[in-house]
Amino acid sequence: MMNGTIVKLITGVASIATIVCLYGLFFAIQDQFFYKNTSKENAVRQVEEGVTSTSSLKIVALGDSLTRGTGDESGKGYIGYMLEELQEKTDRNITISNLAIKGQRSKQLVEQVQQPEIQRQLKQAEVIVLTIGGNDLFQSGQALFHFSTEQIDRSKESYLTNLSTVFTTIRDINKEAVVYYVALYNPFNDLTDSQTTSSVVREWNYASSEEAAKFVHIITVPTYDLFELNVNDYLYSDKFHPNSQGYKLIGERVASLITFSEEEATND
Repeated sequence: MMNGTIVKLITGVASIATIVCLYGLFFAIQDQFFYKNTSKENAVRQVEEGVTSTSSLKIVALGDSLTRGTGDESGKGYIGYMLEELQEKTDRNITISNLAIKGQRSKQLVEQVQQPEIQRQLKQAEVIVLTIGGNDLFQSGQALFHFSTEQIDRSKESYLTNLSTVFTTIRDINKEAVVYYVALYNPFNDLTDSQTTSSVVREWNYASSEEAAKFVHIITVPTYDLFELNVNDYLYSDKFHPNSQGYKLIGERVASLITFSEEEATND
């Protein structure tokens, strides 16, 4: 008698479980069907309204700690301030892939742009922003006046070779994207022998600009003038990286050079 009751109980539980599973399966199929149809409707609606995947502005950022935003207490870096400025200029959805690495030098950037995933992202980009060279010249924050002229010349020669390789690689991957190379400022402008350090930075920037000019749609963005007066007002506590104010100046400068067609712009 007891065994019969147990069998009935087990059978009843199994039946209920089966019904629950079928009920859940029905709604899962229904949800999937609804999702597919809704996705199709949304895709059609986006096309009709002119909102397609191509309306997004893809920006890829490369380089060193300046592009990572080291020193900005707000965490934005110049990329964040640039984005804010661009959002005022266009209705397009802006996506940014920040691939910069702290401490990176030009030789390491050459290696990075050879990576398949990096190349995939570069191929999709409409705008590429880039900082590199500060660690080649300043040797990870050491003052310029600790260098000999011979050391600086050797560093510049290898750096320019690497910079040319980076630009060539980017152009081979993506012939249309506009590249904005952000030049160097002089963080040691208020120190002893600042005339020497300033001269070295200006010559470094000039050589970099000349290299960029060899390529189509690679634009040098000057920053030297932004920090020339009252440099300490725009530097982080390490006296090397910009602070929030310094990054804001750079971000606004870069954004001012990025243009959109009239039909994309929201402001005159």
